Amino acid sequence: MTVQLGINPLTWTNDDLPSLGAETPLETCLSEGKQAGFVGFELGNKFPRKSEVLGPILAEHNLKLVSGWYSGELLTRSVEEEIEAAQSHLTLLRDLGAKVMVFAEVTDCIHGDQSKPVHLRPRFPADQWQEYGRKLTEFARYTQQQGIQVAYHHHMGTVIENAEDIDNLMKHTGPEVGLLLDAGHLTYAGADPVAVARQWASRINHVHCKDVRKDVLQDVRNRKTSFLDAVLSGVFTVPGDGCVDFPSVFHSLKNQNYKGWLVVEAEQDPAIAHPLTYATLGYNNLHQFARNAGLL
Repeated sequence: MTVQLGINPLTWTNDDLPSLGAETPLETCLSEGKQAGFVGFELGNKFPRKSEVLGPILAEHNLKLVSGWYSGELLTRSVEEEIEAAQSHLTLLRDLGAKVMVFAEVTDCIHGDQSKPVHLRPRFPADQWQEYGRKLTEFARYTQQQGIQVAYHHHMGTVIENAEDIDNLMKHTGPEVGLLLDAGHLTYAGADPVAVARQWASRINHVHCKDVRKDVLQDVRNRKTSFLDAVLSGVFTVPGDGCVDFPSVFHSLKNQNYKGWLVVEAEQDPAIAHPLTYATLGYNNLHQFARNAGLL
């Protein structure tokens, strides 16, 4: 089995800033994603959350459910509370054949707050790494028993954002906890996605492929904008349209025999970045990079 190429609906409609693409129906997202070449979608805010409803919709478009974001709060919840909170999401993923859960710790996060500069994001409490690692490993062990593996999503504006945070997370968790590699978020955070991919390739079980416009990144850093204002400024784009070295990232994945999804997740303003145009560009570039790396 080789990798599969999927896409996130953020190309068409934005979960954190619902005004972006608010008028775009789910049908358009799915039909255009399929037209661009993708075989699967991650969840978005317009997706029904009942498998008996969503399943036939995806089947009609001959699409698979890749995964879906889950907002974890293990810094403040017990493992038992987190398991209870995750049940409906786990059920949907399992029923529709997804194998990973995109998990991000959102305690005190600011990425969805347009009024807060992203550099003021919360920091992980250093004295809680050991406890948090134990709790997340226990939670991930439970989801594995349900047929779903945690793919931890480091994310701008959250307590786990940069390479040092990822190192601490991986060192304090067991192999039950996989790592979602997001090249765009790593670049924004000042990290080298190639270096992170090399160091933690054996733990990577999901990949978000967003590229970064270097000049825009420099500008939004200088202006100290919020994460959402950076998105609106066009900091992210699809693979091959920015400064990320995807061929080297994919080479590291190939060396570890990666067989998961490669997902285009490049939030932009759909009124400026025509969704089908960018979805198609993203697919073509991603397919070429993956094929050249031997992942396809």
